[in-house]
Amino acid sequence: VESEVAFPGLNPLQFTNTPNNGVVFFTLKPFDQRKNSAAAITAELNQKISGIQEGFAFALMPPPIQGLGNGSGWSLFIEDRTNLGYGALQTAVQSFQGAASQTPGLGFPISSYQANVPQLDAEVDRVKAKAQGVPLTELFDTLQTYLGSAYVNDFNMFGRTWQVIAQADGQFRDNVEDIANLRTRNANGEMVPIGSMVDIKRTYGPDPVIRFNGYPAADLLGEADPRVMSSGEAMAKVTELAGQVLPPGMGIDWSDLSYQQATQGKAALVVFPLAVLLAFLVLAALYESWTLPLAVILIVPMTLLSALLGVWATGGDNNVFVQVGLVVLMGLACKNAILIVEFARELELQGKGIVEAALEACRLRLR
Repeated sequence: VESEVAFPGLNPLQFTNTPNNGVVFFTLKPFDQRKNSAAAITAELNQKISGIQEGFAFALMPPPIQGLGNGSGWSLFIEDRTNLGYGALQTAVQSFQGAASQTPGLGFPISSYQANVPQLDAEVDRVKAKAQGVPLTELFDTLQTYLGSAYVNDFNMFGRTWQVIAQADGQFRDNVEDIANLRTRNANGEMVPIGSMVDIKRTYGPDPVIRFNGYPAADLLGEADPRVMSSGEAMAKVTELAGQVLPPGMGIDWSDLSYQQATQGKAALVVFPLAVLLAFLVLAALYESWTLPLAVILIVPMTLLSALLGVWATGGDNNVFVQVGLVVLMGLACKNAILIVEFARELELQGKGIVEAALEACRLRLR
């Protein structure tokens, strides 16, 4: 590890401010200066921090495509589509995690959703507030400024514009009693303690409160073992587990990179044949022949078969990088085929035989 930077109070999966979360970003040394890969370091770190009893900690690698998600692997949301409640959603998350952890190759998925986070419930006695001449807006603004923050204005210094944010220092809002001692101004300009008109109770509730596609939802992030299954196989297995484990009224929806793979991955089955058909028609118009373009088009299945055999022989999976490589390989192979066919056509028009023209065209192209 070369360096690290910590952000207390930041939810690493949703990137929202929460008081009981934090995230640390580690920058690794260049690969030639360390022995282990990023995946091995992540696995070792997860093994070491799994024994922490004071909280739940985990390590994950960044997403393979920057901006699509907050971590590698598959990601989804469990949606409460019939409003069964936050407790039922928490039970569904735990059941799904248990089923996934017992499935070879899936591991234990992580979630930032918790339905029993300690919270404070401030109940305002409006009668007492009105009797003491305290407007509710003043009361709420005081609570927001001291316990949260409030934007004041901007000022210019050192060639930049800076914001002024008002907020109480941490030592003055550590305890529940500190909230009751806060004071706000009434209509007569007097300072009135908030504890005289606000009843603060300890309670429990969900955190964070997430809505996905309009439904109360819980996030889940997992990573498949590439030695056991591909990302597509992992997503199919997760979908199967969701149908077996989740109660009626709850379902899953993919998010981030998994959503793109689920929705756009099937499009390749339609796009590739249409692209081949378009190329065939263009070549047929160019050569004014229905047979010459076949010599170019038939190179496509042979190229795909050779590439996929190579991926299979090396133990790889059909991920997004392989698919991009297939597109590039098809383009290069078709380019070579087009040039060879063009040379052979010109030589045939000069009077040479088909075989002789083809061999001579290959020699000219690959010289």
